[in-house]
Amino acid sequence: MRATILANVALTARIRKKYQQKNTVGYGINAFVDFEHPLDILAHLLIGAEGTLAFIAEAVLNTVPDLPYKKTGMLYFESAEAACNAIPALIQTGAAALEFMDRASLRSVENMVGVPDFLKTLSPQAASILCEFQETSELGILEKYKWAQPVFAQLPLLFEPHFTQNAAEQALMWKIRKGMYPSVAGMRAKGTSALLEDFTFPVERLGEAVVDVQRLFEKHGYQNGIIFGHAKDGNLHFVVSQSYATEAAIARYEQFNDELFELVLKKYDGALKAEHSTGRAVAAYVEAEWGTDAYQIMRQLKQLIDPTQLLNPGVILTEDKLSHIHNLKVMPIVEEEVDKCIECGFCEPICPSRDLTLTPRRRIGVRRAIKRLEESGDAATRATLLKDYQFDGMDTCATDGLCATNCPVDINTGDLVKRLRRENHSAFQNKMALRLAQNFGFLEKTARVVVQTGYTFNALFGKNFMRNATTIGRKVIPSLPLWSNQISKPPQLIESQLVEKDDLSIVYFSSCISRMMGGAILNTFLSVCKKAGISVRMSKKLHGTCCGQIFSSKGFVEAHAFTANETIEKLHLQSEAGKRAIVLDVTSCTQTMKACRNVLTDENKVRFDQLTFLDVIDFAADRLLPRLQIVKPKDTIVFHPVCSVYKMGSMSKLQMIGKKCAKKADFPVFAGCCGMGGDKGFYYPQLTLAATKMEANEVQTTVYDGYYSSSKTCEMALSEAVGKNYESILKLLDEVSATQ
Repeated sequence: MRATILANVALTARIRKKYQQKNTVGYGINAFVDFEHPLDILAHLLIGAEGTLAFIAEAVLNTVPDLPYKKTGMLYFESAEAACNAIPALIQTGAAALEFMDRASLRSVENMVGVPDFLKTLSPQAASILCEFQETSELGILEKYKWAQPVFAQLPLLFEPHFTQNAAEQALMWKIRKGMYPSVAGMRAKGTSALLEDFTFPVERLGEAVVDVQRLFEKHGYQNGIIFGHAKDGNLHFVVSQSYATEAAIARYEQFNDELFELVLKKYDGALKAEHSTGRAVAAYVEAEWGTDAYQIMRQLKQLIDPTQLLNPGVILTEDKLSHIHNLKVMPIVEEEVDKCIECGFCEPICPSRDLTLTPRRRIGVRRAIKRLEESGDAATRATLLKDYQFDGMDTCATDGLCATNCPVDINTGDLVKRLRRENHSAFQNKMALRLAQNFGFLEKTARVVVQTGYTFNALFGKNFMRNATTIGRKVIPSLPLWSNQISKPPQLIESQLVEKDDLSIVYFSSCISRMMGGAILNTFLSVCKKAGISVRMSKKLHGTCCGQIFSSKGFVEAHAFTANETIEKLHLQSEAGKRAIVLDVTSCTQTMKACRNVLTDENKVRFDQLTFLDVIDFAADRLLPRLQIVKPKDTIVFHPVCSVYKMGSMSKLQMIGKKCAKKADFPVFAGCCGMGGDKGFYYPQLTLAATKMEANEVQTTVYDGYYSSSKTCEMALSEAVGKNYESILKLLDEVSATQ
């Protein structure tokens, strides 16, 4: 095949020309020109073949360096054409990034927090380019910027260029650039898809091309269409909101596609896909872009490697000249969280159930499938899917909410699952949950007695006695964490200690899990506070109270509301109407308390607003560390940041604690939700096992002097997974600090 291509001078020239620009249309047949050995050619053909030539189980990536010195600025022009026409000159400055944004793109993010107000004053035709220089040294970056200034002086800019090396300002500029697709996708009408396409034009004709695409938007009624992209490469993206629900909508889409593709291919000889692959959307146009000779090579390649057409048929190559019209996925209107989803999959790597059952994207995909079955009248299949969804979609969702931190449209699938759980509860179940909430003190005492009994039996008959005694087959009842080897004797419930000093006095609200099975954490808390000279107010009147997470995560609204209101009333009294800050020893409980205002009565909302809640991490970093004398720092330690650390933005403070208390503090690359979900791991230990597998494998490659976290249940899960005893960060502070 290589010999055939090289003998065809015109085809060889076509291949070389096509790959002088970004292009992912069809197979990467440049491999025939760039390599000689058949295995080298095949290996490079597989890249970008979209599963049509092989299934790639594993790949090793060679990454490019992220240079440490950057200078970033936004350049504003009176029109999109003027901005794009400036690209060739800007390329000559050596800029590492030149990101184009038309006025519609800027308008989509102008209400984003932190975005400059003047964006709203730009004319309807204005456009901008995010320009960034990168270098390996401070001198290098200053020199590069100096040489670029004469070029800036020749450009028709609306404002004087302002470039910065301030990391926060740079992050805001990139947030503006990267926030455009999510903004448009999030604002689209229900039942529509966010259609994202990417194409390549010759850089020297980019301004002319942008105007042509904008005219197509206007002609076909895509009023909210935006254009942005990597102008340095001539690679532009556009986003429009598209419905496939009616024949008229599909016809409009087909006509728009035909005219757009003709524009790209015939007028500009560009590429229909620059980086997002061919798929079925462009498969029918591959021959039109490449020409018959190249297309026949691609067909021969597919026939040679996959003669029975088993691998991803219809992708890249197709006999269906309307494949982009025949394979449309209709988006039924289901519910708020589902309707917003663009199915990008950014949520999947962070989901604790990703390797066990479903990810957030799949949970939403199944919800849409259920709705389609309902609309089609297929009751039997719908019933089967709903039955399977109970375990895969509902029971094994940890509702940790980390998916929202990766989601470009801010969907918290955990909130969706909580609502579905709430809707599925019977009146009897809600009544029983409320009864438990009203008698939580009794429940806590009972649990404490059970744990105390288990501890006693383990002390008498061996540390694994209770685990062995409650194991049936491979299942542990109630489940693995309760009889974990790390569980120590439950604490004695004590009253406040130390003489109170108003300026250093706090209220300690110990979590129910700490009170029931937290070992010596209460005494540890008092120990470090004493070393820091901080007086602690704690009372048995707070025992039997809870943050309410155990009820909110299961969708028991009344039980959660009762618990939250009762706890706020008690904390308001103990803190003397907010005179003293309230410190919690479990980070997830802190987040739950801080988010409970919407379920409070009007009277308790007033009380809530007077209170100050401090998570154990904030308390340790801001109030304990400055007053502690660190005399025995550890050599190497490892942290497990719980979900709430990410959601509350506490990572920098946890890192500060590690830096102060150890010579080296590690945060695993694969750290994520452990799957406990409060108490979810008690019932589904397979969830925690799957969720912690990668983090455990990573941590086990090193022997640490200590293993720490900020949530008792998470510490249990990680102790089980890693085989080492995870403890509270309070324990770390106590171990490394001097006694006063």
